[in-house]
Amino acid sequence: MLFLAVCAPSYESSRSNFDSLRQNISNRIETDEQCIAVAFENLATGDTFLFNEKAMMHAASLMKVPVMIEVYGQAEGGAFSMNDSLPITNEFKSIVDGSPFSLTFDEDALESVYARLGQKMRIRDLAYFMIIESSNLATNILIEKVGAENVMQRMKAFHANDIRVLRGVEDLKAFHQGLNNTTTAFDMLLLMKAVARHEAISFAASEDMLKILADQTFKTKIPALLPAGTKVAHKTGHITAIDHDAAIITHPNGQQYVLVVLTKGFEQAEAEKHIAEISRNLFDLIDSTGIGYKR
Repeated sequence: MLFLAVCAPSYESSRSNFDSLRQNISNRIETDEQCIAVAFENLATGDTFLFNEKAMMHAASLMKVPVMIEVYGQAEGGAFSMNDSLPITNEFKSIVDGSPFSLTFDEDALESVYARLGQKMRIRDLAYFMIIESSNLATNILIEKVGAENVMQRMKAFHANDIRVLRGVEDLKAFHQGLNNTTTAFDMLLLMKAVARHEAISFAASEDMLKILADQTFKTKIPALLPAGTKVAHKTGHITAIDHDAAIITHPNGQQYVLVVLTKGFEQAEAEKHIAEISRNLFDLIDSTGIGYKR
């Protein structure tokens, strides 16, 4: 079962530049199977731009951001140290019936963790590769360590109540039963904003998470059309017909903002183009007074 998003604007802007942007995004949606959701907040001014921000979609690899936050939360709580090591194994249990499944190298891109099978890696390093390379193997090892139910419980502290992290990656039995990880653009905005403001777990934990997000390998979405030198700390997500990006961006004028763009129903190249262009449109609208409007 695939969670469907209702593509209907949540409210209208009173500013012509936002009317134009809203229409621009609407024009990109050509069929009922397609959806684009945008959540933007200028952290300097508190101004926002929201479009389909509560549409529920498959989270793809954006679910790795909540997992990272939970890992740092448990480390901060004394359950373990980020410098502790975990064995690198490749056998996991389906949440449906406990039956074993494994991942293959082909299911991961730029995978550094497979080379360490049978060895150990620091938890911090696993979190790093989970984000910058979107390592599914690292993700499943970390979820096994911290527990998916604990990830969802912690999300409530951020009021991100629509995020569901039910399982690790490639649990096909769960997938076929519709037991999928989901998110909204708005809830992902809440998480990225907490990290940007150094309010996710602690100042030190947030700072380290920011450093990891800034090392992201995949740059074909939100950062793609931004001017060289623009600082972008972000996490991408992709599965068939699903492409997302969630970012903390520092504009050259010094203003920092969070932008989340979720897409469903597009070919990957087309989705990446939409995300990159929406990102650039918002970047260009920022000036010394900020952009957006208060809800």
